[in-house]
Amino acid sequence: MHSEEIEINTGDTEVVVDLTDRCARFLTDADATDGLLHVWVPHATAGLAVIETGAGSDTDLLRALGDLLPADNRWRHRHGSPGHGRDHVLPAFLPPYASIPVMAGTLALGTWQSICLVDTNTDNPVRKVRLSYLPA
Repeated sequence: MHSEEIEINTGDTEVVVDLTDRCARFLTDADATDGLLHVWVPHATAGLAVIETGAGSDTDLLRALGDLLPADNRWRHRHGSPGHGRDHVLPAFLPPYASIPVMAGTLALGTWQSICLVDTNTDNPVRKVRLSYLPA
């Protein structure tokens, strides 16, 4: 298995960060052929989504998460900025992992699919993401 941890600067705003190009470069560096790319986010307040980006879906996702998990004082988990407890619930909806097939060294994604880190936690500006290639 070839594995690497990368750092992503998410800053101090809620973000959807497209990791697809980073994942593709990782596979090239790993001399990947056929297998699986496993993406893992070792954080209790971030998740992954395979979605379309650039056409508003990433903004729509953040808006939907805001509706579903409002940043208010309803949460029992109360350290950090107001409403931070909802960030700890996020991975139940957007898991911290994704596995994507790799065919002939290329991600087998659909036409409009991208691998995205979703981070609503504005208290933590740097995230780690572990990429692991498992050959067939």
